[in-house]
Amino acid sequence: MLDWFLSNWFMELLIINYVVALGAAFFLIRSNQNPRKTLSSLLFLITFPFVGLAIYYFFGMEYRKSKIFKRKDLAGHHLIKSWEKRLHLSDQKLSEYEDDFLDNRVKLVRLLNQNQSSSLTLKNDLKVLINGENTFKYIFEDLDKATNHIHLEYFIIKDDLIGNAFINKLIDARKRGVEVKLIYDSVGSDLSRKAKAEMRAAGIDFHAFMPVIFSNFTRKANYRDHRKICIVDGHIGYLGGVNVSDDYVNTVDDSSEDYWRDTHLRIEGHAVKTMQAQWLLNWYFVSDHINEKTIIELPDSYFPEIDEKVNKAVQIAASGPDTDWANIMEAIFIAITTASHNIKITTPYFIPNEAILTALKSAARAGIEVEIMVPKKGDSWAARFASRSYFREILESGAKIYWYHKGMLHAKTMVVDEEFSTIGTSNMDYRSFDINFEINALIFDKEISHELNNQFKLDLEHCEEVVIDKWLKRNKWNKIKESFCRLWAPLL
Repeated sequence: MLDWFLSNWFMELLIINYVVALGAAFFLIRSNQNPRKTLSSLLFLITFPFVGLAIYYFFGMEYRKSKIFKRKDLAGHHLIKSWEKRLHLSDQKLSEYEDDFLDNRVKLVRLLNQNQSSSLTLKNDLKVLINGENTFKYIFEDLDKATNHIHLEYFIIKDDLIGNAFINKLIDARKRGVEVKLIYDSVGSDLSRKAKAEMRAAGIDFHAFMPVIFSNFTRKANYRDHRKICIVDGHIGYLGGVNVSDDYVNTVDDSSEDYWRDTHLRIEGHAVKTMQAQWLLNWYFVSDHINEKTIIELPDSYFPEIDEKVNKAVQIAASGPDTDWANIMEAIFIAITTASHNIKITTPYFIPNEAILTALKSAARAGIEVEIMVPKKGDSWAARFASRSYFREILESGAKIYWYHKGMLHAKTMVVDEEFSTIGTSNMDYRSFDINFEINALIFDKEISHELNNQFKLDLEHCEEVVIDKWLKRNKWNKIKESFCRLWAPLL
């Protein structure tokens, strides 16, 4: 008997695999997820023994309604409710602004009010920052001027050249008596023991977001903190595509292949209060101080009185598996479907879900000028080919696609009708819309929209347009790779 088991060990493992896979399949079907994502996961569970289970574990499991994130969501609603008076965000009268500058974008504002109590804020001064070297110039200046607190949240932070300079600024601030708190994603970040020891010795408080043991192996693991937030003294905030790493900083010695094109945003004003609230919710989550009955008294310095002279309207959209709704995706959907003239999108990963894909194609067929800019090479071959699988239907609808070929395009921006724009951390893909923690600034300002449109034109100088006739004649092997990677689209 023992000899039979030993000689048939592979068959036994195969049986165990499919018994577990059957249970996973039942869970998938019962969870009523997106049908395409469910079918993709089922396909790999059935077709690839062992590997399919691993893919499902790391990419297919849905935690949006799980206990840990549901508890965080409930606690978040409770805390935001208790902070409303401190935020001074719930007393805006949208009807007063609808005819002034919102027009049909008022639907978008109401959407976020309903979804996450994120109100429109006025009295904001904004500065669009192009690329990492320019972004860190401004961040470092503000870190040097910090007097009360610095709150940080980054998907990637490394102790390389720019990372060490960043950490040294934090240590200097801590020596001045400034409170410094950092959230970093344990999959995306790479901090050495030495860097952590130096921060700990300086009195910097830091926590990893949902720690994993083998970060390199789980590089694409689900439910990561993809946000990039820097808050200084409660009235200055940064968000956008730039992480803390040398990869994001261009130098004179870099070749065009190493060039990194990114967009970040500096906010000074009332919108930072919403950023602060979102940061605090994640801080209490990673430090295990959050539940439905938590009552947290906040220092006045976290939400200071602000008398900003510049009056730009901003609404902060945050989303993640802890929210009942895909807030950023829905905001982008409303912005697209209410467009009147043109839509300009820059994104490093274009793997839209059915709602966004349909909205873009419908807008283009309705005569709206739709232009999408993506990197030609990118940093993920699977995402690159999955993205290209959408090109034909986008082009046939009348939209334009541009390949950016000067290095990596990592900017995540959209401009609609030269009146509304968004800058943030969210890519135009399944992972950002439904899986990762993201944060975007929705900007209702013609000046910022005009500035982003001008940058789009500058970036076009380093692009080639994808022409439909030429695209249809591309290599058949590439078409096969595109179709195969598209099956993975909901999991990428």
